[in-house]
Amino acid sequence: MTVLVRDLRPDDPADVAAFAHVRHLALPYILWTPEGVVHHLVHTHPDARSRSLVVEEDGETIGTAQLGLVHDSPAPGQAYLNTYVRPDRVRRGAGGLLVRTAEEYLATEGATKVFAWVLDEPACLAFAARHGYGRRRSAHFLRLDLANAALPEPPPPAPGVELCSAADFADDPRPLFALDAETLADEPSDVDVEFTDYEAWLAETWRHPLLNRELTTVAVVDGRPAAFSVAYTDGTRYSTAMTGTARAHRGRGLAKLTKTDSLRRARAAGYTEALTGNDTDNGPMLAINKWLGYAICGTEVRHVRELG
Repeated sequence: MTVLVRDLRPDDPADVAAFAHVRHLALPYILWTPEGVVHHLVHTHPDARSRSLVVEEDGETIGTAQLGLVHDSPAPGQAYLNTYVRPDRVRRGAGGLLVRTAEEYLATEGATKVFAWVLDEPACLAFAARHGYGRRRSAHFLRLDLANAALPEPPPPAPGVELCSAADFADDPRPLFALDAETLADEPSDVDVEFTDYEAWLAETWRHPLLNRELTTVAVVDGRPAAFSVAYTDGTRYSTAMTGTARAHRGRGLAKLTKTDSLRRARAAGYTEALTGNDTDNGPMLAINKWLGYAICGTEVRHVRELG
């Protein structure tokens, strides 16, 4: 058997499809499509120095990695690395080869600390420990049988709250950028970021091929977005990429309102499965998802390693 690592070829549809397939087999709780894989590689900010790697065994793609610098962090040297190998192709050296190749590259780009998500399974955790990665916080994946779920009635909007969709901001999405930046700053994270580049947000987020603007519900107060539930879709599956509320409007039930509305419209549009994820310490959002009927279907643990 010959195992080798190389860069993903974004112009090769078969190569990209194989990358997405491996990711789906290893992590079925996230929407992986060839279009999404290419978008991430092509439209991530150049300062991130991002790469997507594949491992081949006798010409077959059996493992993948996405890596880069956290370029919008005020702390220099922060990097990310997420590797996944087909569950039926483990113990062939693919994961170790990906990690070594990625760390060598990140070090040449100035990285001093690498963060990675690792599935909360004994073999995966042991692999991370052997490569010098230490445990941090964790996050759950959650699933809802949207076709058969008894979705609760959405709470009535408070006076002055109007529900619309992200599609209503097509001519000027900057207000959604401002809301996204504020809510992202308050998300649990290991690395602080300064989310200020509107053009980068347009390229990476607003034009993401999985973003469903029609199913992304926005609560508007006094003409400004106050909360939203961001929807990604891939054909039959729906995923909540973010649910957040502006600081000045928290405690009014807007997160529950927007997410319930988005889910109901997704089911009406024919989507049968809903996915989401939450930090294990994010009690308020976990409570909302439990109220909606979501169940935990997997867990990842954040790990970190110092380079050099």
